[in-house]
Amino acid sequence: MEYSSYLHPELETMPEEALRQLQLERLQKTVRHCMNSPFYQEKFAELGITPDDIKTIDDVRKLPFTTKDDLREHYPFGLACVPLRQCTRLHSSSGTTGNPTVVLHTERDLEEWAQAVARCLWMVGSRPEDVFQNSAGYGMFTAGLGFQYGAEKLGMLTVPAAAGNTTRQIKFIRDFGTTVLHAIPSYASRIYEVMREEGVDPRRDTQLRVLCIGAEPHSEEQRKRIEENLGVKAYNSYGISEMMGPGVAFECPEQNGLHIWEDYFIVEVLDPTTLEPVKEGELGELVLTTINREAMPLLRYRTRDLTRLLPGTCPCGRTHRRISRLQGRSDDMIILKGVNIFPIQIEKILLKFKELSTDYLITLKTENGNDTMTVEVELRELFTDDYQRLQSLTKEITRQLKDEILITPKVKLLSKGSIKTSDEKKAVRVQDFRKLF
Repeated sequence: MEYSSYLHPELETMPEEALRQLQLERLQKTVRHCMNSPFYQEKFAELGITPDDIKTIDDVRKLPFTTKDDLREHYPFGLACVPLRQCTRLHSSSGTTGNPTVVLHTERDLEEWAQAVARCLWMVGSRPEDVFQNSAGYGMFTAGLGFQYGAEKLGMLTVPAAAGNTTRQIKFIRDFGTTVLHAIPSYASRIYEVMREEGVDPRRDTQLRVLCIGAEPHSEEQRKRIEENLGVKAYNSYGISEMMGPGVAFECPEQNGLHIWEDYFIVEVLDPTTLEPVKEGELGELVLTTINREAMPLLRYRTRDLTRLLPGTCPCGRTHRRISRLQGRSDDMIILKGVNIFPIQIEKILLKFKELSTDYLITLKTENGNDTMTVEVELRELFTDDYQRLQSLTKEITRQLKDEILITPKVKLLSKGSIKTSDEKKAVRVQDFRKLF
């Protein structure tokens, strides 16, 4: 069957002038809708503005910023713009640094989210005849249900394999004829390694052809290596749960930047210090305003993600602007295997153990294509002669860290003074040796 290159050509190839007009109309409607939230009522009053002040797209700069801290401080439903009875789902972060961030969705929000993900999947060649396998976690993690509903919207046979159990993932890929796979980059590399161990040739023994990767920073070199190993085309995905989850931006077949859907978002790239716009092509913090949400629209949300707006038009014909591959974050958050981790979370667990000192070091490396975390921590006193006690302590620390950060680190117990401090006596808490960019 012959298909169009575009799922929604009238939107994806909309002339720029028409797209900007659509954005303005949706922005004005969104700003008025935000007045149902006491949070935004207060913010607008502080700035001395009203919805009537938004007359052009550039007037988005008059609006207040919204941050993750705002979501936490107004936990759980302080930014809702509709009554809870109109909401049909919520997603939230783990809340390991305090209150979690909660995002609400109406039935219409979920439909629009599914449409956005479906548009992304179609753009990279997914069609109703394909078999889609999702190796992301389900539940509160948006990548699970986000990709699931988008794939179903396209009419693909979906395999909600969820995270982990690589041998089973490979069995499903082979038995069900999976052609489109979603996985974080490090896990895609892990799948290949296990295939090698089991004597499975992905080119000969599977029908894989499209891989959707995202949720953690990765290099172009890593993407190319994944493509070569698995015999697929791997496309970068960008999503953030505060916006909706996956579906915010996605690569097209050109693989030169991610199209960010401007009928859903107004895009700004700002200097993270001055909060002034940077020039096109310059690195800055991505700031997004939702313009197509009911339950919890967010104005000028500071994602903390660092990227660039790419100049020029894309040969694929889509008129929505492109952002570059993410270059990291403007804060100190660690992203490992798609999980957001703060060093303070690890410190909180370590300080529970009276046997440990306050000196510790987190080391991140890439080993055999897999990102790993090692937590080295000093003992208050030596008891190296008690091997059983050391083993038991290491095991318990590892268990509690896994419960806290959802990742199993390697834990090494060191003698006092093993971890060196800087000349200023300020401890270095994180060493990242991963080649991300």
